[in-house]
Amino acid sequence: MHKKLYGLDHLRAFAICFVFLYHYQIFDHPEWLPNIAKFGWTGVDLFFVLSGFLISSQLFFQIKNGAKISFKDFFLKRFFRILPLFWFVTGVYFLIPLFREREALPPLWKLLTFTQNFGLNLLDFGTFSHAWSLCVEEHFYFFLPIALIFLQRCKQFYNAYWVLIGLFILGLIVRFYSWEILYLPHIDDEDAWLFWLKFIYYPTYNRLDGLLIGVSIAGVYQFMPIFWNRISKFGNYFLIASILTLIAAYFLCYEEHSFYASIFGFTVVSVGYGFMVIGAISPSSFLYQFHSKVTTFIAMLSYGIYLIHKGIIHITQGLLPNFEINTNSSLSLIICIVSCVIIAYILHQIIEKPFMKLRTKRVH
Repeated sequence: MHKKLYGLDHLRAFAICFVFLYHYQIFDHPEWLPNIAKFGWTGVDLFFVLSGFLISSQLFFQIKNGAKISFKDFFLKRFFRILPLFWFVTGVYFLIPLFREREALPPLWKLLTFTQNFGLNLLDFGTFSHAWSLCVEEHFYFFLPIALIFLQRCKQFYNAYWVLIGLFILGLIVRFYSWEILYLPHIDDEDAWLFWLKFIYYPTYNRLDGLLIGVSIAGVYQFMPIFWNRISKFGNYFLIASILTLIAAYFLCYEEHSFYASIFGFTVVSVGYGFMVIGAISPSSFLYQFHSKVTTFIAMLSYGIYLIHKGIIHITQGLLPNFEINTNSSLSLIICIVSCVIIAYILHQIIEKPFMKLRTKRVH
């Protein structure tokens, strides 16, 4: 894809803001915040849909134009985009204890191998726990090109939609197994929520819905132009459908650890955000037509903000009492937001930007 889709910048900016507010609840926060941040955990699912769409669109574009997928080039692109900043922030966490928002870090090898999300005990290894979503995305980035290369060589690429359908069904089955066999025996334990996170929320095999929705949208976008042109005329209607679906998901997942939320919640949330992505890339929608330097700026910094926000909030709130600022105030929230944006911008300039330039030189 060579055309800039500004609508996706709006969604990326919304996703990082939603996640930020959700995670801010673990720190001192204003009383009004939980009323709007309760559903903020789904911001990660929006990131999954966006990643599924953007990454698979790039690969599908190559396939559509008769080019073979190069796993080496794909890996190098992901390497320069993700790993330098991730390694830097990981180093800060391990070398500067003051940066840690909680007591214990997961083992370094789990972070470096992106396996932290398997068997993650939030109570004992809660520091930098939000890196679990990077594990899911890295697994996706690793297996997607391999699967597409295999389908190309077997000349079965245009039957790949059966694979998507199978993975959706398999996801429901695996979550049902995770609920019945792994989580249910602990449901009456005092720390049952830890087992729910460990066995249902964090593992990659339970969180593929958003990525698969993104891949499905990319498939329609790249390979079904006539159908896409028809449905893209209703961009704003897809946005309305998104809001209605997410409202339904909100009530379905109100009790996050319930059976229906655990089995079907991630799917409904992902479908809702899938409608949102369709709306954002439809030329008829207001999100597509509206260009904003603010959301583009936030979207540009979203990865850095995601990596550092807990540590920066922790340090900032530790300093605010010295200035007689109540850490439960709205002012504290604003100061923490500004702090994260400033640090993320600095990291973008000194780490992300140089490595992206290097990527351009190294990858044809």
